[in-house]
Amino acid sequence: MTDQPSPLANFENSLAFAKTLDKHDPLADMRNQFHIPQHQGKDEIYFCGNSLGLQPKRTAEYLNYELSQWQKLGVKGHFSGDFPWMPYHEFLTEGFSELVGAVPSEVVAMNSLTANLHFMMVSFYRPDQKRNKILIEDHAFPSDHYAVESQIKFHGFDPKESMLLVKPRNGEHVLRTEDIIATIEAHADELALILLPGVQYYTGQVLDMAAITAAGHKAGCKVGFDLAHACGNVPMQLHQWGVDFACWCTYKYLNSGAGSVAGCFVHERHHTDKTIPRFAGWWGHNKETRFKMDNQFDPIESVEAWQLSNPPILSLAAIRASLDTIKSAGGIDALHQKSLRLTGYLRYLLNDQLKDDVDILTPEEPGAHGCQLSLAVNTHGLDGKMVFNRIEEAGVTGDWRYPNVIRVAPVPLYNRYEDCYRFVQILKQSLQQEGDASEQ
Repeated sequence: MTDQPSPLANFENSLAFAKTLDKHDPLADMRNQFHIPQHQGKDEIYFCGNSLGLQPKRTAEYLNYELSQWQKLGVKGHFSGDFPWMPYHEFLTEGFSELVGAVPSEVVAMNSLTANLHFMMVSFYRPDQKRNKILIEDHAFPSDHYAVESQIKFHGFDPKESMLLVKPRNGEHVLRTEDIIATIEAHADELALILLPGVQYYTGQVLDMAAITAAGHKAGCKVGFDLAHACGNVPMQLHQWGVDFACWCTYKYLNSGAGSVAGCFVHERHHTDKTIPRFAGWWGHNKETRFKMDNQFDPIESVEAWQLSNPPILSLAAIRASLDTIKSAGGIDALHQKSLRLTGYLRYLLNDQLKDDVDILTPEEPGAHGCQLSLAVNTHGLDGKMVFNRIEEAGVTGDWRYPNVIRVAPVPLYNRYEDCYRFVQILKQSLQQEGDASEQ
């Protein structure tokens, strides 16, 4: 074992090696910028950033500042202080644009994720008798499935006919890009919209958003992405790829707290098209004339035109704290480089210790995964949920998805290589315990 392992160094299955990786990790100090949950007086192994990220220590400072402004200034806080509330969402623009690869006018913080998906479909799902199908994945996150199904019904079509599902091949777990594109081409004359995830929530697969967007536009339809599991996890170039719209939440890899305000992207080519239908509100009106109150809607020539109301400032303050924390780490590219190595080490340990007991559903190619690994317990006779319960009792927080998948996500902002090593030891013990129990 060398003192300073290079990014291409061979991994070793030992606690000493994991600690050496942590010692020479340039982002190791970022962990100290987060509150780590405790288990029996020690730091928990928190592998659930794919569901809810941990709280940055600066979050309380940012929120307390806004509470103080409200306390001292009342309504004048809209226009006073270092971060006045009237333009507060603009303080998040730079951070959002860097995370998703957008120009500043294309990103905004507003609403919640599924609400934003609905608002985007109001504008970009315009079905007719010929083109009325929406392409989604067969195992879509339920909220996305419900949103698409309800939009189809709203327009008077039958989801059984107008919802087009793409699924993995028999015996496989993840989607093949060539199959997605083949489906698009086969239904080119019928497709009105493609709505797929950037990262598939169940398997952790990163989809080829550039290729899907190109294929969708060639077929003559609009293309949008749900980036709930992608934003803050993997680098993206939405503007360059020509994506029509995208939406994301901010409480997973963006660590801004449960139920926090979501983000939205609309490509700049749509900003000046006033023929695009939208559900309008006064926060989307031209800022220069918003307070004339003449009831003549004049949309802002940016994604801000899709805003409805002024957003909750305390939630935006938490997002700003998270974006500043990410910036202090060097941004998404620096985080992704560590993520590939961190998750790569976890995969190595799992394959070395538990290859016969656990199937890793998440693709191995660097461009096809982010932080998350989805683990299926495949040992005959074992109850995967019981295994999950055992690792929780031992101080691991991950999450469980039916029928038999444990999702774990070592997040580069606050997780360590040591976490990966200790997790695999706990999982191994839990599998052995469950195996012993099943034999009795």
